[in-house]
Amino acid sequence: MIKKISLFAIAFMLISFTSGDLEIGGITMPDIMKAGSTDLTLNGAGIRTKFFIKLYVGGLYLQNKTTDASKVLSEDKPMAIRLHIISSMITSEKMEDATREGFKNSLGSKMSSMTSEIEAFISIFKVEIKDGDVFNMFYIPGIGVEIYKNNKHSETIKGLAFKNALFGIWIGKKPAQDSLKEGMLGK
Repeated sequence: MIKKISLFAIAFMLISFTSGDLEIGGITMPDIMKAGSTDLTLNGAGIRTKFFIKLYVGGLYLQNKTTDASKVLSEDKPMAIRLHIISSMITSEKMEDATREGFKNSLGSKMSSMTSEIEAFISIFKVEIKDGDVFNMFYIPGIGVEIYKNNKHSETIKGLAFKNALFGIWIGKKPAQDSLKEGMLGK
């Protein structure tokens, strides 16, 4: 009887680990996403919390997994960030404020050089944000960052520098949350 239970447990674990998708915070993050025609693999994911409230699940998608944030930020290769909202506490105003703070932390004194790109990005939060909304931000070299809300294209913002600033919100030197950065980097 114990052998049967052990074999069942091992088989279940193998199926669980080979399915690829990651469940975190009650959300299943897909193992694979496409940036243009390029397959990206989930590098890692984490939960953004504030005052013990779970706000969203964030995932980083890359062609090749890495734990090196500076490599991700400097590479001119397809990649993506996925944010899955898991709290009704997130409003458009709160997301706008948090994003501005994130860009300030990511860019520091260089923030004024990207005012138009930042405002274009923040415009996607003008439409009401609800629990369950999903934001996908795909960086495609030569095109820029394509932003989708619930699989509907919202905006495209050109430039590798913008991608670096945007991704720096979550995996830069002053990230939105250290534990989220660690999760997204697969640490």
